[in-house]
Amino acid sequence: MSDNPIIVLGIETSCDETAAAVVCLLPDGNVKVLSNVIYTQSSEHEGYGGVVPELAARAHVERADKITGMALEEAGIDDVHELNGVAATSGPGLIGGVMVGMMTAKAIALSNDIPFIPVNHLEGHALSTLLTETVSFPYLLLLVSGGHTQLLLVKDIGCYQRLGTTIDDAAGEAFDKTAKLLGLGQPGGPRVEKTAIDGNDQKYSFPRPLLKRDDCDFSFSGLKTALRLAAENTAPLSSQDKADLTASFQLAVARHLCAKTMKAMEVAEPEGVNTLVVAGGVAANGLIRSTLRSATEELGWKLVVPPLEFCTDNGAMIALAGAKKIERFGIPNQAETLQMAPRARWPLDDTPNGARHGGGKKGPKA
Repeated sequence: MSDNPIIVLGIETSCDETAAAVVCLLPDGNVKVLSNVIYTQSSEHEGYGGVVPELAARAHVERADKITGMALEEAGIDDVHELNGVAATSGPGLIGGVMVGMMTAKAIALSNDIPFIPVNHLEGHALSTLLTETVSFPYLLLLVSGGHTQLLLVKDIGCYQRLGTTIDDAAGEAFDKTAKLLGLGQPGGPRVEKTAIDGNDQKYSFPRPLLKRDDCDFSFSGLKTALRLAAENTAPLSSQDKADLTASFQLAVARHLCAKTMKAMEVAEPEGVNTLVVAGGVAANGLIRSTLRSATEELGWKLVVPPLEFCTDNGAMIALAGAKKIERFGIPNQAETLQMAPRARWPLDDTPNGARHGGGKKGPKA
């Protein structure tokens, strides 16, 4: 553990949020979020029923410098040399967006001789709970977002074991496509949840995916198909029909996520794990949270869900991941990290060339 605070600027541009934040990792392990600025591109994509990669990349280009400047200003960073590093999401994600964030961070790092730390977007989510909670390793992570649905055993910084993943669509994508099908608008998850409030979740009986498979993987394509067929058979849809459809669909998703998570809990428990962390934008869904809370209470586990601002994509989780890497592995080798290319795909349990930390100075600058 370092004797000095580690201050890192984090930049996140993997999808449709342009985000930057400054985080201070204190010597005692506590974390201070000095700033957390997020621009959500909802208006740019509203008419398309989903995120358009080209529009997202253009919006990042237009706003990355401004958002980064705002994060530094709000954090009271007058001189960038006060930073111990600049971290950026380097994958996985929409490649155009990832490129913008990486180039912004690399430019700051190279022009000011500050370390650049490439961060896996999934690792940011995996560690996001440490922004506000003291959670000991190892713990089980359910990552549920627009682009990812995975169960991961978080053993330590840089040490992750994937227990399960979606074999088709992510949970967040299923919510978005449901919202598009029913004409609810975007962002899909909150619109579906709001519509479902007045619905009867027993009106439609949707299938339980992968029921006969004794593993921790997920599938959502069948649920989407079942919803589409139910909507077509019920058409024309009234407001109540949409409420019933979304309520039934939301319940099916919550039960599927919970069933597979409970299976992962069985796998993780012999490893001494008794804490479940749920992160990602879909973790904001109230029914999913309450379903998982009931399951963890039943099995005597602790459930931890980061505040909403840290569940969705944000720069603070990227900054913290960067700070934790410096704390654990030392200052990264600048020649290596600056050569790292953006990655559209990057499994969290895979460490590519260029992401290593060896060969550099140890600890933060005084």
